[in-house]
Amino acid sequence: MKTLNRIDLASLSSRAADAARLRANHNLHETLDAAVQRLAIAMEPGTYVRPHRHCQSWELLCPLAGAFEVVVFDEAGVVCSRLRLGEGGAAVLEMPAGTWHSVLSLTAGSVVLEVKEGPYRKAEAADLAAWSPAEGDPAVAAMLEFLATAPVGARYAA
Repeated sequence: MKTLNRIDLASLSSRAADAARLRANHNLHETLDAAVQRLAIAMEPGTYVRPHRHCQSWELLCPLAGAFEVVVFDEAGVVCSRLRLGEGGAAVLEMPAGTWHSVLSLTAGSVVLEVKEGPYRKAEAADLAAWSPAEGDPAVAAMLEFLATAPVGARYAA
């Protein structure tokens, strides 16, 4: 049996706060080949989750602590919807395979449970939004501002 308690979540969040990417994860699945990937991801405000999709799998997100904003896009990078998870928002979000999205951490100490079909697949170029900056690009700061404020119907302009 596996559990994560509040102390575990706080420890994971502390690791994320100290990490260069402001993220840390705790896998519940035994191997990267597992048929179902289950992991808790601590994400601090300011972390950049490049808009991406999972072509072979649905994705389920459930906030365990804190709050998040999930931004969903169409193929061209137009914001289709925004959904708050945790702290006054939804408790569970399941996206169908192929959904372009990004996730923003809204509060320090935020942890989300992510579940999707396995095995683990490293993101290929086709699964990363070509219209979004890569991690480390100077344009990431502008993209984070866009993700935080863009209304439905807006499109990111590099």
